[in-house]
Amino acid sequence: MPELSAGDTAWVLASAALVLLMTPGLALFYGGMVRAKGVLNMLMMNFAAIGVVSILWVLYGYSLSFSTDVGGGLIGGLGEVGLKGLLGENSLIGTIPSTVFVAFQAMFAIITVALISGAIADRTKFSAWIVFIVAWATIVYFPVAHWVFFFDEGNGGWIADRLKALDFAGGTAVHINAGAAGLALALVLGKRVGWRREPMRPHNLPLVLLGAGLLWFGWFGFNAGSALAANHFAGVAFINTQVATAAALLAWILVEKFRDGKATTLGAASGAVAGLVAITPACASVTPVGAILVGLVAGVLCALAVGLKTRFGFDDSLDVVGVHLVGGLAGTLLIGLLASATAPAGVAGLFYGGGFGQLWRQIVAAAAVLAYSFVLTYVIGKVIDKLMGFRISADDEVSGIDLAEHAETAYDFSTIGGGSRGHFMRETMSLRSEHGPSSSAEESTESAEKPTVDSAGESAEDKEGSVTR
Repeated sequence: MPELSAGDTAWVLASAALVLLMTPGLALFYGGMVRAKGVLNMLMMNFAAIGVVSILWVLYGYSLSFSTDVGGGLIGGLGEVGLKGLLGENSLIGTIPSTVFVAFQAMFAIITVALISGAIADRTKFSAWIVFIVAWATIVYFPVAHWVFFFDEGNGGWIADRLKALDFAGGTAVHINAGAAGLALALVLGKRVGWRREPMRPHNLPLVLLGAGLLWFGWFGFNAGSALAANHFAGVAFINTQVATAAALLAWILVEKFRDGKATTLGAASGAVAGLVAITPACASVTPVGAILVGLVAGVLCALAVGLKTRFGFDDSLDVVGVHLVGGLAGTLLIGLLASATAPAGVAGLFYGGGFGQLWRQIVAAAAVLAYSFVLTYVIGKVIDKLMGFRISADDEVSGIDLAEHAETAYDFSTIGGGSRGHFMRETMSLRSEHGPSSSAEESTESAEKPTVDSAGESAEDKEGSVTR
């Protein structure tokens, strides 16, 4: 009979907090990548995921994901609705209280939903997004989490307990799931106004790097915390996460250097995230050297994959497909090749003498989640679009989604340089009193008060220094 471990409990609680931090980090990462007129909407879409999913998780999401199976490995029951029976001191999962596990897994559900927002940036009705969160979490995420994360000695989720595919921290349930959903929604909503005709560069690259750094920091809770104990599993997952991310960052900017002649900050941030995505399912089944290989492969593949949207004509605004779907697939499938029996999971892949047995399991798991998520998300998106409209109007999109949906802007350009402008005005008035009115001074004043703004509501200053992906 397992006993409560204070050390394990403390580690998983800390890991849950780290995973929650990933969603604000993602909001900043995505927020810096959109244009200045859409940053608040992107932040709001991510924070809305925190609010809505947290409530759903307590009401019925945890029960559908982690209670006793009632559907042949497909879905949990409703026996733990409202966390019924999980609040007592003796309710344990392993060596931690059940409530700690509930909290930890809630953060996974939140970040998975939030990831999808990047594929449909700049054009989504906020009210429709809220409805989508409820529908998608209920119909797609909770069942898939049951498939992948619920172990019950052969009676749990079909991927975890019956197929025995390996996914330590969510390559299928989180990244392939969100990436496939992002692709489906991008097809439902269509292309942004001016896509491929107008520059849609990131408006704030330092914000992108800050968001990527917070994601990297929080990801140690995501991966190492999935050991659910302060033990050697957590240690291996931690170091594998670090080296895979570093390798992917370097691989991405090397691709840029050879392909474009320059390594970019956006590429460095994106490469790091690609490495984090790819190592997520594999962090307990590969050695550190294997983790470096996972990162290198993911960095190269994802750097090339972000161009697929241009080739095939779908507007995945912030490369959710290229980074999360492709990165999740790479990490999941590479387990079948690079898994080592010396790693904590104890399974050998093809390159370590294990044959094709694990590889075909990984292929089936990845394909099943991809297909389920894409089809169901497409249906959900179409239904919402028919019932209430999923997309803002073209006029609102051009003027700016922040103003249209939230009546706010992230940056008040009218106040920039207020102090120096006031001084300039006083000096001008003084000259007028001494020498009479000057038409050139008047023109200078008017010019200083009216920054150049284009038809999309962006000042010329907004566009300087931006990078086009």
